[in-house]
Amino acid sequence: MTSTPSSLQRLHLIAVGGSIMHNLALALHRRGAHVTGSDDEIFEPAKGRLAAAGLLPAAEGWFPEKITADLDAVIVGMHARPDNPELLRAQELGLRVYSFPEFIYEASRNKQRVVIGGSHGKTSITSLILHVLRYHKRQFDYAVGAQLEGFDLMVQLTDDAPVIIIEGDEYLASPIDRRPKFHLYHHHIGVISGISWDHINVFPTEEIYREQFKIFAEMTPKAGTLIYDQDDEQVQLVTVPSNPDVKYIGYGPHEHVIRQGKTFLITKKDDEIPVQVFGEHNLRNISAAKEVCKYLGIKGKDFYEAIATFKGAARRLELVREGATAVVYKDFAHAPSKLKATAAALKKQYPQRKLVACLELHTFSSLNPAFLPQYAHCFDAPDVAVVYFNPHVLEHKRLPPLPPEAVQQAFRRPDLRVFTNSQELAAFLHAQNWQNTNLLMMSSGTFDGLDLGKLAEQVAP
Repeated sequence: MTSTPSSLQRLHLIAVGGSIMHNLALALHRRGAHVTGSDDEIFEPAKGRLAAAGLLPAAEGWFPEKITADLDAVIVGMHARPDNPELLRAQELGLRVYSFPEFIYEASRNKQRVVIGGSHGKTSITSLILHVLRYHKRQFDYAVGAQLEGFDLMVQLTDDAPVIIIEGDEYLASPIDRRPKFHLYHHHIGVISGISWDHINVFPTEEIYREQFKIFAEMTPKAGTLIYDQDDEQVQLVTVPSNPDVKYIGYGPHEHVIRQGKTFLITKKDDEIPVQVFGEHNLRNISAAKEVCKYLGIKGKDFYEAIATFKGAARRLELVREGATAVVYKDFAHAPSKLKATAAALKKQYPQRKLVACLELHTFSSLNPAFLPQYAHCFDAPDVAVVYFNPHVLEHKRLPPLPPEAVQQAFRRPDLRVFTNSQELAAFLHAQNWQNTNLLMMSSGTFDGLDLGKLAEQVAP
């Protein structure tokens, strides 16, 4: 079934409260489509944003009667289950049911599709590209996994834009489609930023996980381009230049210099461009974004002009507060490779300062005893290393109890402090001497409501 975004006018979203799903609902509504949705739980900011647009369901829960024959399509989010009553009703009526990635592909069939994949860095690379294109007033659509400064939605779909920039998640497409999302976008330009085993609940071995990226690489079409981190050993295994009709482009960290806690990019003309992001992983992300932008017609000098104003993606090594002798950063990092890169970046940026770093184990993989050994020596950079997890999350995810000693052993750091009570964690952090000391808080959660603002005021007055 071939469609354009404008031809699908009546759409129902199952699990509309999800981060990317509610953004899709808002984007479709903005485009003029008639949008309805359901979910069994909707939290802020999705709740307020849907309400403001008149799209918030009247009641939480699943209502099969909302699924009627006059719908053009149903879009199902990953949060729904295969036996969802609305999904079953849609299948019974023979309605077209899309996963999020299927719908994005359907809406961008006639566009050039740029898909950024990788275990880490994909949100930042996507954000960099979007920032550059917007700075130079280019027309483009997008789908990205984080809220970006200057963009009110995480999804934009129009009929006019010639290109779409998509963050290509390797997680499953939907409860009834077990393929990785990034296999369904059918990229013309693909990026693989790095591969580090994740999502153990779906990809039980490192080999199975890596295979998903190999499939993505091999999907690069005739006259297509594959841009990849040439120094990542796992990436090297899947990006072997095997197709003479595909252009393979490897990249490394952008040449740079660090002075007094500030990073400057060095261009081919030996100009120095100050940037507001730092760390080797971000310097690699900048190189990847530059290669993509070159293929989209952005010249080098124009790229650098735009990149100097880039402040970073939300929750990706995001500055919370800066004082005279201390800074506080928060980061979405939770996978071993991200944890290692982020902690090392902050230590390298401020080598004269002590670093206190705190990680919350929050995801299924990070709390799984079978996966924990992947964290060995990933937390060596900080002077004081702290790990927090809530035992109730283990129960909720149906995982076995996790003794603090097992966490300490897995990280291979005898002085690692492990907390299972957020109040005790807060007390420990407040008791530190923050003179000439930086704080890094890393989690995809919230440390169970720890008041980071209050803590940051003490760290960096």
